[in-house]
Amino acid sequence: MSKLIYFMPMSLDGYIAGETDPLDWSVPDEEVSAFINDLHRPIGTYLYGRKNYQTMTVWATPDVIPGHTPATLDFAQIWQAADKIVYSKSLATVSTPRTRLEREFEPQAVRALKAQLPHDLTVAGPNLAAQAIQAGLVDEYQLLVVPFVLGGGKQVLPSNVRAKLNLLDERRVGKGWVYLRYHPQV
Repeated sequence: MSKLIYFMPMSLDGYIAGETDPLDWSVPDEEVSAFINDLHRPIGTYLYGRKNYQTMTVWATPDVIPGHTPATLDFAQIWQAADKIVYSKSLATVSTPRTRLEREFEPQAVRALKAQLPHDLTVAGPNLAAQAIQAGLVDEYQLLVVPFVLGGGKQVLPSNVRAKLNLLDERRVGKGWVYLRYHPQV
C-alpha cells in the first residue's frame, strides 16, 4: 500500500504564505533543492488544488525559469514524470501532460488510489491537505521549516484537527532549514 505524504515548506511560525502571498522567502538554495528532489523522487502522483497546480505548471517548461540550476532542472524531470490530479470546481481544463481534473475531493477515491498504486502520493497545499488530514488519509507529514517568520497568513496545518504524531526523522539542511518527518499515531 502506498503512502499519502503531506510535504510543505513553512515559516518558523507555521505559515505557507503571508498576507500578500509572496513566496520569495521560501526559495531554496541548491543544497535544499537537491534534498527536496530526493524526497520527491519516489512520488508517483501529486494531488493539487487549483492554486497549487497553477503555481506548479512552470515545471512543465523549466527553461523559462530565470537562473535555473541543475537541481531545479532535476526537479522538473521528477515533476514531469509523475501523474497529477487537480481538484477544482472552477478550472475548465488542465494544461500539463499526465494530469487529470477532478471536481470534488473524494476521500474514498484517494483510499482506493493508495491501495492500488505502487508508488507514494503527495498532497500539496494547505486547503487540500486539510481535507485529506480531516479524512484520516495522511500517512506522513514532511515539513521543511524555513528560517523566516511571516507573522501571519495561510497556516500550513488546519486549526480544527488534533493528532498525536511520532517523529520519524529530523535534520538540518542548507543554511538553517530544518526537515521534520512525522507519522500519525494510531
